Amino acid sequence: MRIFLTIIFILVCIALSVIVLAQQGKENGLGAIGGMGDTYWSKNKGRSIEGNLVKFTTILAVLFVVLAVILNLNF
Repeated sequence: MRIFLTIIFILVCIALSVIVLAQQGKENGLGAIGGMGDTYWSKNKGRSIEGNLVKFTTILAVLFVVLAVILNLNF
């Protein structure tokens, strides 16, 4: 069972790294001062690919923490 969890943990680590690197930065530069950052895509990020990347990042981060805790228990 421990080997299976370790393999899952390694896959989650790799997937989390790839998804974090695939995301764009949060800074809008000087366009945020004048309100130019409010475009159609920025208002509907939950439905876009970037919104899905944020959701998957959250899910994988929770899995990472849970698996790390489980693997560090001595059973």
